[in-house]
Amino acid sequence: MLSQIFILSSKGDRLVYKDLRGEAAGSSMDLTDTFYRKITALPRDQAPVFMVHEGLHFVHVRHAGLYFVATTGHNISPFTIIEFLNRLVTLIHDYCGALSEKTISLNFALIYEMLDEMLDYGYVQTTAPDVLRNFIQMEPVLSKAFSLLDLGSVGLFGAETQQSKVAPSSATSRPVLPPHGDQGARNEVFLDIVERLTVVIAANGTPMKVDIQGEIRLKSYLPSCPEMRIGLTEEFCVGKSELRGYGTAVRVDECAFHSSVKLDEFESARVLKVNPSQGELPVMQYQLSDDIPSALPFHLFPMLERDPLGRLCVYLKLRCDLAPKSQALNVRVQLPVPKGVISLSQELSSPEQTAELQPSTKAIRWVIPRFQGGSQLSALFKLEIPGLSPASLLEVGPVNMSFELPMHTCSGLQVRFLRITAPSPALPHRWVRYVTHSDSYAICL
Repeated sequence: MLSQIFILSSKGDRLVYKDLRGEAAGSSMDLTDTFYRKITALPRDQAPVFMVHEGLHFVHVRHAGLYFVATTGHNISPFTIIEFLNRLVTLIHDYCGALSEKTISLNFALIYEMLDEMLDYGYVQTTAPDVLRNFIQMEPVLSKAFSLLDLGSVGLFGAETQQSKVAPSSATSRPVLPPHGDQGARNEVFLDIVERLTVVIAANGTPMKVDIQGEIRLKSYLPSCPEMRIGLTEEFCVGKSELRGYGTAVRVDECAFHSSVKLDEFESARVLKVNPSQGELPVMQYQLSDDIPSALPFHLFPMLERDPLGRLCVYLKLRCDLAPKSQALNVRVQLPVPKGVISLSQELSSPEQTAELQPSTKAIRWVIPRFQGGSQLSALFKLEIPGLSPASLLEVGPVNMSFELPMHTCSGLQVRFLRITAPSPALPHRWVRYVTHSDSYAICL
């Protein structure tokens, strides 16, 4: 059983707080402040999910910079609490649209009503959207009305495109459940293949670690729950089994399916069948390590030397090995430099790029908004470092990159078709989208 539920902003501001059992020893402000002090006092990137304070257990998840926290003083499985918090996040996203501090603030009354229906004296009653839909009466408050006409020039995941019929990524940020009395057309289905790429490359250019974590996500705006058939690549293999068919095989080390997915046609035809309710559903998760079928998207060629004025010159040539029709977005290159650096001068190969020296982390941040496949960009950084020595060069690097690759999967997994079997007078719009992103692409110098 749960004692308290609260939502905090990234700065520790209390957005939602509900005491379920009246067991809090102090005030609600003391409880939230205690949690935020403990979580921010921990070393960076080492925040635990579970914390204990005076016999009270804090369990939290973090989404979109917000802390979703539950407390309990009873002997309850912590993984049950994590599952409940994740479902709460999904429900808020489905009811209120894009998840942000502003969204929570505008819809706090709706969130309190959801918690009242989901929990009774700390005991979870239901998290099913189909059940809650019959009891929730509050209307969601949108921060900005959605208009597909305003975003017609925006492509998948923020990329510009000449095809105005392509659904933008923000199309899925509106609420799944329409307001009462709203008869607007919302018959859309979004199927996204999202992959997270983790790479470590040695100084000689040899990949030391390549890992892909992928997920197939289905988000349905359909009022009913018709059966959907998702056809994957026919040559899709799980494990080191035999190749299927005569085409290029798409192999993963392991995969897991949602409990509602039917697999009776998976072995024979690589077809997944599911009856999704309104909202978002993780259909399949998969993993692939070391042996990926495609080339790595980026290669870096660094060079370090001292100029006649005694400055350290760092020359970086970055090549994008995607197809010429593809592109990378929001590329960020982080380069640690010696702590004694006092100034930076730079020469960039195009005006769209920006670079700056971050004094707090002693690192150069090189930002490339758009990087076309098959091209290369360069940057020359001249660092003034008093007392520059060979030991100072050891403080340079490794380089860490983050980026987003729309309409690209490193595993090669594709969707052959997305079919809805239930008869309907008007077929819903079906969107299939792909994206690969990475925030851990490390290159040793």
